[in-house]
Amino acid sequence: AASPPRPVSIEELMETAKGVTNMALAHEIVVNGDFQIKPAELPEHSLEKKVRDIVHKAFWDCLEAQLKEDPPTYDHAIKLLGEIKENLLSFLLPGHTRLRSQITEVLDLDLIKQEAENGALDISKLVEFVIGMMGTLCAPARDEEIKKLRDIHEIVPLFRAIFSVLDLMKMDMANFAVSSIRPKLMQQSAEYERKKFQEFLEKQPNSLDLVTRWLQEAADDLAKLRCKMLPPHCSSDGATGGASPLCSTAVQNQAYLKLLKWDHANRPFPEVVLMDQTRFQEIQLELEQLLLIGTILLVTFSAAGSALVDMPGFAEKIKTMVKVLLTGMHLPSFNLKESLATIGEKVCAEVNSCLSQHGFTPFSAEREAVLKGQIQAVANPDNSICKLLDSRIQKLLENYLASSHQKSLPAVPGGLGPIQRELEEIAVKYVRLVNYNKMVFSPYYDAVLGKILTKE
Repeated sequence: AASPPRPVSIEELMETAKGVTNMALAHEIVVNGDFQIKPAELPEHSLEKKVRDIVHKAFWDCLEAQLKEDPPTYDHAIKLLGEIKENLLSFLLPGHTRLRSQITEVLDLDLIKQEAENGALDISKLVEFVIGMMGTLCAPARDEEIKKLRDIHEIVPLFRAIFSVLDLMKMDMANFAVSSIRPKLMQQSAEYERKKFQEFLEKQPNSLDLVTRWLQEAADDLAKLRCKMLPPHCSSDGATGGASPLCSTAVQNQAYLKLLKWDHANRPFPEVVLMDQTRFQEIQLELEQLLLIGTILLVTFSAAGSALVDMPGFAEKIKTMVKVLLTGMHLPSFNLKESLATIGEKVCAEVNSCLSQHGFTPFSAEREAVLKGQIQAVANPDNSICKLLDSRIQKLLENYLASSHQKSLPAVPGGLGPIQRELEEIAVKYVRLVNYNKMVFSPYYDAVLGKILTKE
């Protein structure tokens, strides 16, 4: 009989939830090279947004009313200058001694209060100093926002705009901190995830069954591939100097390539990559769409001949159009044949328009029919062009994995030129994910592959 459940305190639950959240956040920062902190946006018609807007409006209305009094009251304005001062000081590094002294001296709140009481406060001069200091401390990307501040001459709208730009500067600083800590975080996060998986493994000893099967299949794939590539007089057992033993790294790379062809609906994902299943699936879907785009571009250029291949902007225009028409291609409601028919019509119209503009003869009805037929044939799983490009994409990703620690990027195989930029972006994202996963789980891979490769 199962043992009775142990009472769990609220504190234990909160601590566990915090640990999982922190691990997931650390993992996201490490594997997602584009990770950025972004401002929280409240839903447009939500109660929270309405309340916030009302409170903000009341605050700024109060400030405006105070400044319009005769003589003006500066209580609210001085509080805002105090907040601005704290913000500016928070952007300074330990070595910024001179800037710290300047900010502290000019935004001396006691002195500003005395000036206000004696009717000698020049708030415009203080705001001008603030904008200048923001320009000194902000990232180059914010120069345009700083420039816009100088064009605002009314105090209340200017204060509002200053706080908006300060919020952007805070985010810039936070994102800089994220990129700075990523290398250190990578090591710590890897150790933490490995430790958590080990604890799970001790409770569930069969938790590497799916990993073992996955790596075994990858080893079998490589063994079959080597048999095909051996000369006829060699045997796979090496008796006549045939294939060399399988390499652990090659098997792991092959296993990771298999994740990009995974049947997610009918087959459980290997345990060690479960946290990243969604990421691998997204990359798989991106590659499937890119394969169709690349195939359509290839048959289009083949049909159009050399006239349009080097035409500035033509490839990008076709690529953007095809990508839009293939949006949602993995949804159950998507009809690929209908979309390809539409793509065929639009591609032919674009090709003819471009040919006419540059003094070439447009396609005849027969040539249009052939191109449309070739585009529609992309829907066939056995399409030879699709299969050829797919094998080249897989080879490119394999080369990226093999050379992931080298500075130079692998060469892109022929036929993939029109989609090179998108492929390289996906490859970089994929390799980062794989390398981090290897860093975390390499001891388990080594243990499983030790048995598999000995048997091989």
